[in-house]
Amino acid sequence: MIASSAISIEAVLSALEEQVVCYKRLAKLAEQQHQFVQQGQTEALLEVLARRQEVLDQVARLEGTLSPAKKNWSGYLESLGGESRSKAEGLLAQTRQLLEQITAADRNDTLVLQQRKQSLGQKINQAQTAKSINRTYAAAAYGTRKPAMDFKS
Repeated sequence: MIASSAISIEAVLSALEEQVVCYKRLAKLAEQQHQFVQQGQTEALLEVLARRQEVLDQVARLEGTLSPAKKNWSGYLESLGGESRSKAEGLLAQTRQLLEQITAADRNDTLVLQQRKQSLGQKINQAQTAKSINRTYAAAAYGTRKPAMDFKS
């Protein structure tokens, strides 16, 4: 059992509450990200990604507060009273649910971007092939010509 004096119950509950707020923000940003990915709005997408990084930095700071309790989470929960334990478990469950939602949205956006990349690669290959065919056709149809003027002399 972890002594509750190691990290205050209030500090843990506060950090968990702040973490839920952060994950809710990340979920909203993931929705915006999805819209920008679908619409191909690169600049707006980069802005959303920068804001997501800021929120992730906040989550990392909160994890610093929570990590001593999370090292032995079940033991820490046992040291809490019933109401505090229920609140902590609920907040952690909410965080996990939001994280799963965000992760699923990110996977979907990754698939869309990979499909676009593959499609763009195919278009580039088609353009290069067409250019090569045109050069080959022009050489076969018109042959190679000697310049009308000799510039070497």
